[in-house]
Amino acid sequence: MKQGKLIVFSAPSGSGKTTIVRHLLGIDELNLEFSISAATRAPRGEEISGKDYYFMSIHDFKQHIKAEDFVEWEEVYRDNFYGTLKTEVERIWALGKNVIFDIDVAGGLRIKSKFPEQTLAVFVKPPSVDELKRRLKERSTESDDKINMRIAKAHVELATAPQFDVIIKNYDLDVAKEEAHQLVKNFIEKS
Repeated sequence: MKQGKLIVFSAPSGSGKTTIVRHLLGIDELNLEFSISAATRAPRGEEISGKDYYFMSIHDFKQHIKAEDFVEWEEVYRDNFYGTLKTEVERIWALGKNVIFDIDVAGGLRIKSKFPEQTLAVFVKPPSVDELKRRLKERSTESDDKINMRIAKAHVELATAPQFDVIIKNYDLDVAKEEAHQLVKNFIEKS
């Protein structure tokens, strides 16, 4: 099976990485397919298993860990696991596409370390932690406690930015989208 490129987008929650990834998925020339992560959390809103995430129990997730079925995995919060199944990457490569990830910083760095030549690891940096907090509150999808947990984690995540290949500063979303497009296009085009 021909292996494609791996494009990793990581950032603290609320930085805009998901919006940027969705934008890139709409650009046909990039030949991208979204890597659906496995997660032990409950679906939010309209999320569908197999489309947004592969939702599974903690027990099932841990069985996959034991079987070494993950490219990367992380216990992001207590009893809240996320990971990328090897079968997901293989599925996308079998389609002849490049894999794009929207994952936490630890997972992104693990993919980069496992596939250093095939991976472009991009960190999306928010304007400020205060702006992150505002964006998370605006979503209205989580409690204040969860938001505070995410903000505390953001400080740690921001410190990892220099370990990524590229940092996109998302002060202006349209500029960040275009910068991401050019970065990914250039990376895919080089052999």
